[in-house]
Amino acid sequence: MDRNVKAEEVNARTGVKEIDVFKLLGAFLKNIWIIVIVSVLCAAIAFAYAYFFITPTYQSSAMMYVNNGAFSVGKTSFNLSDLTASKNLVDTYIVILKSRQTLESVAERAGVKISYKKLSSMVSAAAVNSTEVFRVTVTDTDPERATLIANSIAEVLPERVEEIIGGSSVKVVDSAVVPSGKYAPSLTKYTLIGLVIGLVATLAVIVVIELLDDQVRDESFLTQGFNLPVLASIPDLNANVSGKAYKYGKYGTNRRPYYANASKGGTADGDK
Repeated sequence: MDRNVKAEEVNARTGVKEIDVFKLLGAFLKNIWIIVIVSVLCAAIAFAYAYFFITPTYQSSAMMYVNNGAFSVGKTSFNLSDLTASKNLVDTYIVILKSRQTLESVAERAGVKISYKKLSSMVSAAAVNSTEVFRVTVTDTDPERATLIANSIAEVLPERVEEIIGGSSVKVVDSAVVPSGKYAPSLTKYTLIGLVIGLVATLAVIVVIELLDDQVRDESFLTQGFNLPVLASIPDLNANVSGKAYKYGKYGTNRRPYYANASKGGTADGDK
């Protein structure tokens, strides 16, 4: 008991307000329908935004193999250094791929009018599982054009590598095909993001409202918030059954219920 009193005094002096977790949970349950409606509404808005306002994009990829010249036709043996050299050449080939001259040749070969900067942003390449095989991916709003550009890269890059690096070559492992589905946006992802945003925002608003609520509801508000002693409390008369009121005795000490719709000449049950 003394510990509780001391804690209340410290909170009153420092202005610290305790957060009642159970009170917050009760507020959440009380406003559960508002939370559900707002969350579903935000999810629907996010879905509609992704479906109607974001242009879908598609990806088409071609796989290529790096040959450093050590693996000639008919050669049955190779060492670890040859394999390491092929892996290291992947980064070099990617730099050659992203060069201005290579991408301009790709646009010319594909027959598309796209600037170098835009085409560079559409093309990406990376090694597959740290091997000497790398994948070239083209992202575009047109699936057929993305496939055309990816296959054009598979034709132009070996020619460019042969011109720049002697004794090395690039071979096509897998050509690009027209994608069957869009790459982005993901309607499921956007819907879940909208749902989470609506849920978090609604819960945050409820928490703020509860923390800013300064209405005196019980004795603990005065004792914990202002460290004031409670001398008396007024009973909640509205909590009684409808149709009843209270009638006080001669000195206001005896309180007995009576019916509000009693006859004019009569009194409550047991009232003499």
